[in-house]
Amino acid sequence: MRILVTNCNTTEAMTKEIEAGARAAASPGTEILARTPLWGPESAEGWLDSFLSAAAVLDLLNGLDEQFDALVMAGFGEHGREGARELLDVPVVDITEAAAHLACLLGRRYGVVTTLDRTCGLIEDSLHAAGVAQNCVGVLGAGLGVLELTDERRTESALLTAGRRARDAGAEVLVLGCAGMTGLDRRISAMLDIPVIDGVAAAVRLAESLVALNLKTSRAGSYARPLPKTRLWPRV
Repeated sequence: MRILVTNCNTTEAMTKEIEAGARAAASPGTEILARTPLWGPESAEGWLDSFLSAAAVLDLLNGLDEQFDALVMAGFGEHGREGARELLDVPVVDITEAAAHLACLLGRRYGVVTTLDRTCGLIEDSLHAAGVAQNCVGVLGAGLGVLELTDERRTESALLTAGRRARDAGAEVLVLGCAGMTGLDRRISAMLDIPVIDGVAAAVRLAESLVALNLKTSRAGSYARPLPKTRLWPRV
């Protein structure tokens, strides 16, 4: 089985971190292919970044000639998953909804800890679109930009502070709301004494399950194949 994992930004170092997290979560025999968009923002932290990121990832997918069995979109709250489902004939799993769906299986209410407050609205909208917002007590910013997550000690401290706020608000499960937080779930879980979900790991495992069950995106309605027409794609 081959699973393609796409970063939502152009920072290659983050793609490598996401790739490592995806491989650690994958079952034996699953091959992980991690790819970075050819253009777009260096980090996705707002509406403009999100829409640019979505277009760049779709452009990347449209130009790929590699064979894969499922796609994992490693952008938390970013746009593009619906377009990818129209475009591709393999299952598409977005880390935002994957983590939220698993959280709903582990507790009655969950919270999301993300990077900056400015990204909370994007994530809230994504959770609403996925149908899991009603179980979320809140999306909380940790006060760190995406590119600041390389400072492990500072990141851990910020996540703990935000995680305690989510737990105090009633969260029984915590979701890490950025692909750049991959790998921190177990440590934060031990410190907060509640389950903590890493979106990349959750999405990889769900993608594996869909492939194993031979399930694909429905073409009956919402995700029908795109209409035939001329589309001019950017090229770098």
